[in-house]
Amino acid sequence: MKKLIHLVLIIAVSTHAFAQKLNVPIPNNPAVKVGTLKNGFKYYILKNAEPKNRMELRLVVNAGSILETDAQQGLAHFMEHMNFNGTKEFPKNDLVNFLQKSGMKFGADLNASTSFDETIYQLQVPTDSVKLFERAFQILADWSNYATLDTAEINKERGIILEEERARGKNAQARIQQKVLPILFNNSRYANRIPIGKTDIIQNFKPEEIIKFYKDWYRPDLMAVIAVGDFDAEKVENLIKEKFSAIKMPKNAPKRIQYEIPATTGTQTAVILDKEIPQNTFQMFTRLPKEKTKTQSDYRTDIAEALYNQLISNRLQELSKKPNAPFVVAIMNYGSFLGGLDAFQTIVLPKNADGLEAAIKSVIDEQNRIKKFGFTKGELERAKKDYFTGVEKGFKEKDKTKSAAFVGGLVQNYLQGTAYTNADFRYEFTKAQLDGITIDEVNAISNKVMKEDNRVAMVVGSEKDKDKLPNEAKIKELVSYVNPDLKPYEDDIALTPILEKIPVGTKVISEKQIPEIGVTELVLGNGVKVALKPTNFKNDQILFSATSKGGTSLYSDADYISAELASTLVSQGGVSKLSDVQLDKALAGKVAQVYTYIGEISEGIGGSTSPKDLETALQLMYAYVTQPRRDDEVIKNFLKNEKELLANAAKTLTPEKVFSDTVTTVLYQNHFRRQPTKPEDIDKANVDRAFEIFKERFADFSDFTFVFVGTFEIEKIKPLIEKYIGGLPSTKRQETFKDLGISKVKGKIEKNVYKGLEDKARVSLQFNGDFGYSEEELINLDALSEVLDIKLTEKLREEAGGVYTPSIRASYEKLPKSTYNLTISFGCSPANVDKLVKITLDEIAKIKANGPEKVDVEKVIAEEKREVELQVKENGFWNSYLLDQYSDGEDLNFINRFQSQLIDKISVGSIQKAANQFCTDNIAKFVLLPEKK
Repeated sequence: MKKLIHLVLIIAVSTHAFAQKLNVPIPNNPAVKVGTLKNGFKYYILKNAEPKNRMELRLVVNAGSILETDAQQGLAHFMEHMNFNGTKEFPKNDLVNFLQKSGMKFGADLNASTSFDETIYQLQVPTDSVKLFERAFQILADWSNYATLDTAEINKERGIILEEERARGKNAQARIQQKVLPILFNNSRYANRIPIGKTDIIQNFKPEEIIKFYKDWYRPDLMAVIAVGDFDAEKVENLIKEKFSAIKMPKNAPKRIQYEIPATTGTQTAVILDKEIPQNTFQMFTRLPKEKTKTQSDYRTDIAEALYNQLISNRLQELSKKPNAPFVVAIMNYGSFLGGLDAFQTIVLPKNADGLEAAIKSVIDEQNRIKKFGFTKGELERAKKDYFTGVEKGFKEKDKTKSAAFVGGLVQNYLQGTAYTNADFRYEFTKAQLDGITIDEVNAISNKVMKEDNRVAMVVGSEKDKDKLPNEAKIKELVSYVNPDLKPYEDDIALTPILEKIPVGTKVISEKQIPEIGVTELVLGNGVKVALKPTNFKNDQILFSATSKGGTSLYSDADYISAELASTLVSQGGVSKLSDVQLDKALAGKVAQVYTYIGEISEGIGGSTSPKDLETALQLMYAYVTQPRRDDEVIKNFLKNEKELLANAAKTLTPEKVFSDTVTTVLYQNHFRRQPTKPEDIDKANVDRAFEIFKERFADFSDFTFVFVGTFEIEKIKPLIEKYIGGLPSTKRQETFKDLGISKVKGKIEKNVYKGLEDKARVSLQFNGDFGYSEEELINLDALSEVLDIKLTEKLREEAGGVYTPSIRASYEKLPKSTYNLTISFGCSPANVDKLVKITLDEIAKIKANGPEKVDVEKVIAEEKREVELQVKENGFWNSYLLDQYSDGEDLNFINRFQSQLIDKISVGSIQKAANQFCTDNIAKFVLLPEKK
């Protein structure tokens, strides 16, 4: 139940008898089998049907960087890496190879993470292969006790870890963090045990140090196995006993100390600046005692706290939309922290550097308003509706919940002792308790969390704005100020319905079945085509989308900014007679999200809802496109915010932003519509013209195609579709997009960008060209990118030790003309750029000359099969797939043929052909390097 920034408070209830009634443990999910082996190894087993033929495995180690000695800083994380570089059953890199051949992808299905207090290894494993099923538990056992920790492998891994540190640690955010954490963690052990560690130790530690860390902390009494999935639970338990029972406790094992962050008095303040931070922010943390959720009384308090967080969020979101709001984004939240603490957190992003003091005052005013006057009953009732809707949705989806969703609760039970309940208890308990949570009970939480002791208040910003930002003394003054003129919050609600008049609509005039993909096509009297795909993947979800050709391509360069912003500006005002704020309140407790967009060559609609709220969602969709509400004050505020944010960011452009903008500008030959947005561009937005363009784009639905995917019956959904989609305007105009002739530069291009203070580089190699958009090309370009991912990870990371993670991405588009892009990118040391680029191009040349290695092709085929097997069981996949196929005029049955026939046509020869076709002399090489000194 607990979420990030979530604090448990014990609030007095009205009667002693009531308190006694709830002062009993929260029942754990009875379906979870929990056991402890004689050696202390704990295990959790839960049989769960979704996704079919898959299981989620975790090895949880109750040990992280906090337990390192001074000489071991970084070795908890290093140990995590080494478990992928040789174990008893899987020497050297055999583990990754074995899993890739089984269709698992490194990063997605096979991963691990190291934190201060724990290390967690994860596998998502198919269960329809007996060999893989059994080997998966051997892998976990190997990680827990049988890592080889070969000296040669340790030395090879040093470079990879250093490149990870370069990628994550050599930037403005990391430099800020180095200054923030000692303050935030009060110079405790946490401040000196950042998981990535110290580079000099990573470079020079003796293998004996990591072996000692492994033997000291990877031990049965500090580890648990979690297995959730579509399997025989008894067989899983037997495998766990077989693989883990023989592991012995080390003699004289050190005590697992629980470290804490000591408290401070009053409010500490700090101003932390950096040359490359693009935005100024104010951040305040109040560190509070941690209380665990174990009893039903605690659980009831958890619900009150969740409501409290939601109420604050709603207030701040509403405040940000006011014309005179001094901030763009503000956050207040409380929940779990570190070192036996929870925290109440406040963050505010001002519109500009000059306005930071006003932004701080505004959020402090809101804190004080909440403490003094509390929330209103109307606010609480809406929050309760939203909360119950979420719980109810979880209850309805309990048999369709994915295994991964259960893992977190079991991990936290092992590490923190928190309860792991099930959807039935959550639903029944919430239904019984929610109404009884009073406004006084929720308001009382403020006194628990809005404290002035053990508090840190910081300004983090750009050195360029140093003279405009408050100093430490001023920060202390701002956070302590109490405005004597504070007034209670006024709840702006309206009882107006979304639609005052329901459209008459038009009937279905034709119907077509496409049984091979389970789609029914309808054509309505106004010309709209609707594709319906009922599914049983979820019990309480309907996704819908719509598209039509046209977009901003139909408008002149003079109108471009107005067209580009049209949908966003229109959305600011709400619909019909309801403002955006009033609309949010009217939708409390309903699952009905709708948005519109105007892209370059198309315009469209997207939405998600539940079966019971489908009509509300359709009304909202209809209102957005036929009755948008114009609110010039809100729009003016929005445009002002955008301009000030862009202007503020332009003063301190990050190296990554400069690099990205340069790549786009050079590739698209400085085309006006591919330039980065500048502050002065906002002035070109004409609100009158933007509304005209929006209305033009959604004036005629006769050429729109709608797609609905999810939980519905076709005959029951038809009347709603006829009413709301059949009632959309139709002029039967003949329209398509305009090809603007925006094309990428041809030939060999090389461009170095010098930006940044740190010793780090970024390489982007891009192959571009025309594309036939045939099925063969689509499949083999993707397969080529996957082969390159495997091969370049092997060559650049594992062998050269020169990168952390290379990224290979293939993309293509059919309209306005068929083109492809193959991008290879990686971060590295500036000294290694030429060497690593050469390795990359040499590997491509080998594939072009000889084809890829057969084993890599087999891995790609296995991965593709496993991935698509899961994709076709997702509503989101079908929603986007069907819309794309309709929009591009492609075969709707392609996915079935891909799954049953086309994957197996991927071969050494087909990928070799693709490499020669796509890796041509149309290559652009971009390199980001540090500024010249």
